[in-house]
Amino acid sequence: MAIFSSVFAVVMAGLVFFIRMKAAEKPTNAKKIILPPIFMSTGALMFLHPMFRVTALECVEAIFVGALFSILLIKTSSFEVRGNDIYLQRSKAFVFIFVGLIVLRLALKTYLSRTIEYEELAGMFWILAFSMIVPWRIAMYTSYRRLQREIKEKS
Repeated sequence: MAIFSSVFAVVMAGLVFFIRMKAAEKPTNAKKIILPPIFMSTGALMFLHPMFRVTALECVEAIFVGALFSILLIKTSSFEVRGNDIYLQRSKAFVFIFVGLIVLRLALKTYLSRTIEYEELAGMFWILAFSMIVPWRIAMYTSYRRLQREIKEKS
């Protein structure tokens, strides 16, 4: 199961990376920024099952690490204005940071699976990912709205 989930995580990461690169070719909008964390939030339903529940300390640790990782994503995400449209700007650093986060996640999962039950670890990594994506998307949305106001002021 651990190998399957690791392979699945790498495939999903590749899909996210591909979608992110394609997104840079089209103008973005608020919906494209806000919806991914909302869709991901459905994963919290896993905590209805007791085997996925984490301790308060594990939850705080996962949130802290996720928030730290979000800083990297925030720093590598920027927008550019083309005409009256706003585009997500591609960043070469994003590729290295994204791959680094995946490798780090797999290494942590391998190490932590020795002392933490697999299901509990899955819950921790979901919390970590959600804690990384939410601040990142909030920062993106804030930047997007600022650029949108600037465009309206120029018009």
